[in-house]
Amino acid sequence: MLFSKFGQKFTNQTGVLQLMDDLGEAAQRPGMIMLGGGNPSHIPTVQEHFRGRMLRLLDSEHDFETLIGNYDAPAGNHTFRHALADLLRQQYGWPIGPENIALTTGSQTAFLLLFNLLAGEMPDGRRRKILLPLAPEYIGYEDVGLADDLFVTYKPDIEFLPNREFKYRVDFEALQVTDEIGAICVSRPTNPTGNVLTSNEMSQLSQLAQQHGIPFIVDNAYGLPFPNIIFTEAEPTWEPHIILCMSLSKLGLPGLRTGIVIANTAVIRALTSLNAVMSLAPSSVGAALALDMVRSGEIITLSREVIRPHYHQRALQTAAWLRQALPDVDFHIHKPEGAIFLWLWFRNLPIPCQTLYERLKARGLLVVPGHHFFPGLTDAWPHRHECIRMNYAQPAEAVQRGVQILAEEVRRAYGV
Repeated sequence: MLFSKFGQKFTNQTGVLQLMDDLGEAAQRPGMIMLGGGNPSHIPTVQEHFRGRMLRLLDSEHDFETLIGNYDAPAGNHTFRHALADLLRQQYGWPIGPENIALTTGSQTAFLLLFNLLAGEMPDGRRRKILLPLAPEYIGYEDVGLADDLFVTYKPDIEFLPNREFKYRVDFEALQVTDEIGAICVSRPTNPTGNVLTSNEMSQLSQLAQQHGIPFIVDNAYGLPFPNIIFTEAEPTWEPHIILCMSLSKLGLPGLRTGIVIANTAVIRALTSLNAVMSLAPSSVGAALALDMVRSGEIITLSREVIRPHYHQRALQTAAWLRQALPDVDFHIHKPEGAIFLWLWFRNLPIPCQTLYERLKARGLLVVPGHHFFPGLTDAWPHRHECIRMNYAQPAEAVQRGVQILAEEVRRAYGV
């Protein structure tokens, strides 16, 4: 069948399609160890909260019938947006209301809309791009542009740390914000590396965006105040030039696809219009399940006291297993500062990370090869083929078995 250019672009094999196909395949193959996709842990305490809220919705004829029988507004459920604005004003003093918040059908949709609002072909014929100041960066950014060549991407400085760790830092000496840049974008904590940009790095990037009159997009899917999967000191910030993107997925609701965008009213009005055209309105279910937790502030305490400690312990344990399993291989772990992944760098890996991925998959272990996480980077940088991302959110016994298989195949590749 002959597809349009649009169809051809969005039906090509992509990194994010491979990742999600693997996730679906793993669900159908008993015994497959899924350390690839971004599925969060099934944390019993968190699941109990959502199960209780669902039962209360079912018991209330009015609430349940409204939930499944009525459209929400194109910006998303007003009651939820009002409650979230109240929470953020109380917690951080941000001068926002429901008019500063829009819901989308997941964060992936939010970034497709935002990137194409702010970059691509402009009305005056110019082409603008999204600046990614620190690669590696989220796999899902790569293919959302309606126009090709949507990103300007910079390699990081690399700081080596004790205990076989390292950390990426923004190379501000190399960074240039030219007239072709329509927005600056970072994820914090960063997917795939677990890097948390420092307050100084965030401040400098925010100032650059403000100086050039462009938005600063912050992908906060793992950040504060929820789900708070951050293991180092950090504070969220918002100003009218910042577009803060949040999510209910890593709170424990990935199947409900609820993205949250906090921005100035011009951006929110644009997203509202796009929601109306693309889907009439976003789903109501995620907002309904989280509403009580947002109203009471329990979403913050649950994130701080249950979700964060769960993942921090998992990160430390998985890193320890890796060091024990690979004592004779030149590998390093990006300092685990947040998110639900470890980013592993096998220096001078004798095979491409894609080959390592294929060998691991043949043995029933799924990870994600690192070369997919460098959207827009045109340099032939060997480093991008020496890294993998692994998810440590699955049951501990599965993660430990996955580490054993990974170690065996890595040692085989190095011949040790």
